[in-house]
Amino acid sequence: MPNATTADVSAWLTNRLPDEWRAPGAPEITVDREEIVVLLAVAAPEVTDQATAAAAVDGRVAGFREETRDRRISIALEAEGLFERKVSWGARCGDRTVMFTHLAAPVMTRLRQPERLVLDTLVAGGVARSRSDALAWCVRLVGQHTGDWLDQLRTALQDVDRVRAQGPEAG
Repeated sequence: MPNATTADVSAWLTNRLPDEWRAPGAPEITVDREEIVVLLAVAAPEVTDQATAAAAVDGRVAGFREETRDRRISIALEAEGLFERKVSWGARCGDRTVMFTHLAAPVMTRLRQPERLVLDTLVAGGVARSRSDALAWCVRLVGQHTGDWLDQLRTALQDVDRVRAQGPEAG
């Protein structure tokens, strides 16, 4: 199923995950051409001392990561064979998100001098270690400041995929 839609991948993974991993909330599954990211909800620990709350969350997430490692690897291998994409895992506990694994995919781009100068300024200013890091920083910044618009565009693209799937078969 290398041409599986985001909905197909999400449905398969959601139903493949153990019930106890879905207890605090539904997994958040994000799919692109190279990677499937599964973000699991982990129940927040009950703490009375807010000074130790962050450490309690870190401990809860670390325990969840270790306890689920073998099962996550097994599910990831199965999904990678089925969908021909890498599977990455993370957890959300309260307002903290921790990625256990993730893919850094190289992207080739051609930039003219004005764009390269922007990246070089970010490197020279210590914002980024390299042009690659500077470009990733710029993409994250755009994503943060145009989130609603990008969400609308993604929804529109999903609608296009749905309509294409309902159309006549290409001969």
